[in-house]
Amino acid sequence: MRSGFGRDEADLGALTGVRSGKRSFYPEYVRSAERLENAVRALDSISRALVRTAEGPRELVEAVAAAAADHLRAEWLLVAVADGALQAARPRFLVLHGGELIDDERSLPAEALPHLHVLRARPWEAEDEPGDGIVRVSMTLDGEPMGGIAGLPGKAVEVADTDLAILRVLANQAAVALHNSFLLHAATTLRGKTERLSEAAEQQAKELADTQQRLIESMQRQALDDERHRIARELHDSVTQDVLSAGMTVEVCRAELAAGGDHDALVDQLSAAKDLTGHAVERLRAAIYALHNGAEEPPGSLPVLLERLSSVHLPSDLKVQVRIVGSPVPLPGEVEHSLLRLAGEALFNTVMHTTADEALVRLQYLPERIVLSISDNGEGDPAQLRRTLKLTAATDLAGVHRGLANMQGRTRELGGTMSIRRSELGGIMLVLDIPLPLRRHGKAAS
Repeated sequence: MRSGFGRDEADLGALTGVRSGKRSFYPEYVRSAERLENAVRALDSISRALVRTAEGPRELVEAVAAAAADHLRAEWLLVAVADGALQAARPRFLVLHGGELIDDERSLPAEALPHLHVLRARPWEAEDEPGDGIVRVSMTLDGEPMGGIAGLPGKAVEVADTDLAILRVLANQAAVALHNSFLLHAATTLRGKTERLSEAAEQQAKELADTQQRLIESMQRQALDDERHRIARELHDSVTQDVLSAGMTVEVCRAELAAGGDHDALVDQLSAAKDLTGHAVERLRAAIYALHNGAEEPPGSLPVLLERLSSVHLPSDLKVQVRIVGSPVPLPGEVEHSLLRLAGEALFNTVMHTTADEALVRLQYLPERIVLSISDNGEGDPAQLRRTLKLTAATDLAGVHRGLANMQGRTRELGGTMSIRRSELGGIMLVLDIPLPLRRHGKAAS
């Protein structure tokens, strides 16, 4: 390969003319001036060709071929990019012949084919003398051969070093322009893809947010429904027992009345039957409320859901108050579901297993944890419940206190602890202390 530095100096000298001390100075000067004029016209053609960069690689290659052919008045002119170089350039070669642009190898002039093979496969040989009046120069980028230009000058054209220098400048600048054209189109394509991906991502994020919101709403409704249905199932046994007891009492009173029994004793027994019936009616109201009020209710935050949950128990003698301390923070839907179930089970245990008529649900938002407590004014013994919970957890017994073990397990799934204390109201207080960030199914919940 030839030295790029020496060639650049020779090209510069050819473009700027010659200096001579011989007697033939004036004729040489005239020829130099003509070459300079041709060089200016060629450089103008080059500039007009290279501004086609923004139009794309093909338009650029066509403009380069036209500028080179015009400068040589060529019978045919070939521009070729070496295999593996400037991979975005399309077409990889182009021949201007008889005013027609050809990019199909089968249609090329036969004399152009050998030069095409050299420029594509062995671009470092482009500067070798091709012979047969053919002009051939290399195309380089950062000192690396990238292809070249070859052509057959018109018969009246005498090719000088100035012309070769013009073709080299055109070829090298074409390589730079082709590379820049690739970068421009790649950037434009990438920007378009980025915009489309951004729009798609925005749409997917919106759809995901909508789906998550629907899921949370569904889980919130499901939490309330689960509690209501569980209450309805468990109330079935107690209501049946009250109704049967009341019915048996009425039957006994009727038999005694027929036998002429004591009137006052019958009144007392019927009063007891009336109380049993009233108790059954209250529990039936709770069951009816649980079965028929749920799916229609709109979703809400955990404090709102606790208010609704407490109203499930209002048809009984238990009066429930909900108190929120601190600023509520959004929680994952399944975490709210778990906290709601814990509060519901605690309140239901209060209704079913104590004589309490007052309860307090207290939800406290702290910087590093959430504390949920359920208190009542019943007669329960915290120490006895703790012993029962310990025994139930150890032996896996079924029974009325199995719910406490389930509540403890659900609390541990959230990474928290459950404790049983004496309530300021006089009865039992369950305290669920859950650290932030919350855990769900053994994983951190964001």
